[in-house]
Amino acid sequence: MKIEVLTLFPEFAEQVVKVGIPRKAVESGALSFHARDLRDYSDGADRRVDDRPYGGGPGMVMEPGPLSDAIAAAKTAIGAGAKVIAMSPQGVPMSQALMKQLSAEPGLILICGRYEGLDERVTPQIDLEVSLGDFVLSGGELAAMVLVDAVARLLPGVLGHEGSADADSFSAGLLDHPHYTRPPLWREAPVPDVLLSGDHAKIARWRLKQALGATFLKRPDLIEKLDLSRTHAELLREFLSEHSGEKNQASK
Repeated sequence: MKIEVLTLFPEFAEQVVKVGIPRKAVESGALSFHARDLRDYSDGADRRVDDRPYGGGPGMVMEPGPLSDAIAAAKTAIGAGAKVIAMSPQGVPMSQALMKQLSAEPGLILICGRYEGLDERVTPQIDLEVSLGDFVLSGGELAAMVLVDAVARLLPGVLGHEGSADADSFSAGLLDHPHYTRPPLWREAPVPDVLLSGDHAKIARWRLKQALGATFLKRPDLIEKLDLSRTHAELLREFLSEHSGEKNQASK
């Protein structure tokens, strides 16, 4: 996959591929990343890319010319079929399902807005607006970096275990199950016996039950969106019964 980030702060956006999984994706060749400076497409000697909004009002608006030229240059570099995405609080919320969809694209062009936003006349060149959440940042760089990280880990061969991404929170509409490692007993808190049993069927059942329970307790809105099977509903009831018993025991 090829990703171009259009930004006023390329040195900032580039940090995302200098550490962790995104760096591994670049080093392995699964990801090609480039941050393109929007100021390079300004006609003025001062490299200015913004101006005051027509109709008055506070703030500045990014001019259409430099941004449009930067999009064209990015498409020339990574392919005309690249999806153009504007990072915007007005966009669709980021989700694991969306990240999986985007990871299948051959190329992405991420626009990092600044000031009051982009000149509306550029919007026909934009395929999708994506939001990090219902709040406003100083610019789109952080949101773009989050998107790059989320997509990079879904690219084939990037994670150490091919099933790691499939087991992540939200991949099946549920939060992840609890995880344990050595030692088996730490500060009088043991690892659940089932995880030490070697019985993979029982371990899978326990993990699914814990994922259902965690989702119910922490994100009930996600549970409401799911069409639970009979087995899932039974496991959730079992979890809630056990959870209630543990709470009663702890209160004694």
